[in-house]
Amino acid sequence: MVEQPQVTFIAELDAVVLSHLHGDHFDRVARRELDRELPIVTTPAAERKLRRWGFQAAQGLPTWSSRELHRDGTTVRLTSMPGQHGPGALDLLMPDVMGTMIDVERAGRREFRLYVTGDTLNRPLLTAIPERYPDIDAMLIHLGGTKVAGILLTMDARQGADLVELVRPQLTVPIHYDDYPVFRSPLAHFVDEARRRGWEKQVRTITRGETVPLTEPV
Repeated sequence: MVEQPQVTFIAELDAVVLSHLHGDHFDRVARRELDRELPIVTTPAAERKLRRWGFQAAQGLPTWSSRELHRDGTTVRLTSMPGQHGPGALDLLMPDVMGTMIDVERAGRREFRLYVTGDTLNRPLLTAIPERYPDIDAMLIHLGGTKVAGILLTMDARQGADLVELVRPQLTVPIHYDDYPVFRSPLAHFVDEARRRGWEKQVRTITRGETVPLTEPV
């Protein structure tokens, strides 16, 4: 019997968007396997640490600032959104976190707008997002209801549903809800909350390894 070698495959990437530097977002495999010259758009605090690790193309974006990527006549604009990982003073013990607004433009015309929440709680500082970006096509929402010592550190179903109603995306795709035992709010809780509020048809679930379109459901 011949033992087959293990092969690690990483698709060709233009850039990485990193909401914050926690091990469930940037693990040992990413640190070992990612090209050191690959642009990583992240928080200023994460940029400093990534550069110490050799990722010299890391760029930290202060809130509301942008980075543009260009290829074949297409522009992708990445804009840092506000975020807060922990409640109150506890947030000072957590790494800085950002959301990201991703605008895809061709010939100077925006074709798609995606909001990636990152590991934020639904806090008052997020109200500025729909004020500045009232027309969001899709949202990747980080859920899970992470609790440590009874303290909520990522949005649970109720907070997530409240954020959907604040941001009003055409489509919501829940992610990051079942990675660790500290997650207390499974996907079913969010889907049930969406159904109770009457917009479950605007939610599209995705399983690991699956690809789904980010267009509005018909």
